[in-house]
Amino acid sequence: MAYLNLSIDDTIKKNAEKACADMGLSISTAINMFLVKLGNDRCIPFEVSADPDPFYSKENIERLEKSYNDIKAGRTTEHDIIEV
Repeated sequence: MAYLNLSIDDTIKKNAEKACADMGLSISTAINMFLVKLGNDRCIPFEVSADPDPFYSKENIERLEKSYNDIKAGRTTEHDIIEV
């Protein structure tokens, strides 16, 4: 059995452990799954990109917050995506 020692930000580790626990996994199992997939398929099993996810763009977050605040304040009950 080989051991892997690495340093990671405390918040990243905490969030990863919570996500794993929600899926019924340990962080060790999740990392082993990643390494098995990496070794078998010889690629990283998710997209790696320098471009951020557009969902989390500043403009989209601002629009979502405005829509949420409008609904919360009773200024609207409609949503562009939901048919009324």
